[in-house]
Amino acid sequence: MRAEIDSAAKLVEQNLSLIKRHLDWDNAVQKLASLNQQAESPTLWDDPAAAQKLLKEREALTNAVSKIRALQQRLVDNIGLIELGELEGDDSIVLEAEQAIFDLQKECGRLQLETLLSGEADANNCFIEINAGAGGTEAQDWTQMLARMYSRWAESKKYKIELIDENPGDEAGLKSITMKFSGFQAYGWLKTESGVHRLVRISPFDSNARRHTSFASVWVYPEIDDSIDIVVEEKDLRIDTYRASGAGGQHVNKTESAIRITHLPTNIAVQCQNDRSQHRNRAQAMSMLKARLYELELRKREEAALSASASKTEIGWGHQIRSYVLQPYQMVKDLRTGVEKGNAQGVLDGDLDDYLEAALAQRIGGE
Repeated sequence: MRAEIDSAAKLVEQNLSLIKRHLDWDNAVQKLASLNQQAESPTLWDDPAAAQKLLKEREALTNAVSKIRALQQRLVDNIGLIELGELEGDDSIVLEAEQAIFDLQKECGRLQLETLLSGEADANNCFIEINAGAGGTEAQDWTQMLARMYSRWAESKKYKIELIDENPGDEAGLKSITMKFSGFQAYGWLKTESGVHRLVRISPFDSNARRHTSFASVWVYPEIDDSIDIVVEEKDLRIDTYRASGAGGQHVNKTESAIRITHLPTNIAVQCQNDRSQHRNRAQAMSMLKARLYELELRKREEAALSASASKTEIGWGHQIRSYVLQPYQMVKDLRTGVEKGNAQGVLDGDLDDYLEAALAQRIGGE
């Protein structure tokens, strides 16, 4: 057993060394010290755009450096506990420290992925759109289930969740929903989730208790800041107003505050109804449209395999990236990476990390 622990500890050390090399450790530590000093300058906010960029870079470096230091310290501490436990003949201390070292192996793998999330927009907040596909009420209920799954995952990462747009289903669930997740590397972690998700279950809406297959599409794209200049010509836009749906009081029922903007050259459409002000909804929708156009360009540059627009992908058979089977057995399988789990309810409760890590590792490895 001691040979296994020594091997595990050595692997952790090797992984940390690779992570530090990728991060350019010495320069990263010096850069962080410089950014911390600049952040304390009384003139920092004389240029708000530059200040936000500096603070964003500092947050990313602080996150990476602190995690590496914490893992290093935990490795040293647990090796010390093993030696102490062996010296005192306390097997419980030894076993606990050994398990901690095995856990460190997995954490190092995750951190290695985090340090590789260095794409242009990987550190950004993101929008996630979910649309019901084939399956009627079943698909609309599935759309709501997916929205809950991603929300639970985001909550576990301490991300802020903001509802942007919601279109209720005819009988149950949602026809579509758009949410914004705000937090470090939100887009980087979720960008591989774009695609069609398939559900197989006994329908709660079928009195004959038959098995149904439903589909919903997920589209993830990054929020962009003012430093990224996306030019959108007014002549290329079709702007529609409509009454906001769902709860919202008398104001929602009487005024057309909701906005839908369609970019005619690409057929990309975005909509927003989360504010009572039509002006603010329009500003949010324009921000989302620019983000979609930016994400489209990113995918072209990265030669991504996914379609250039969610609206151009049929939401049905042959296009799914993940299958969620609840009957006659329980299994969630990613069709790209082969990762599968029997605890379907755990996945639907937000346990997505294994799927996200495998998809990112595959994508990074192919770039």
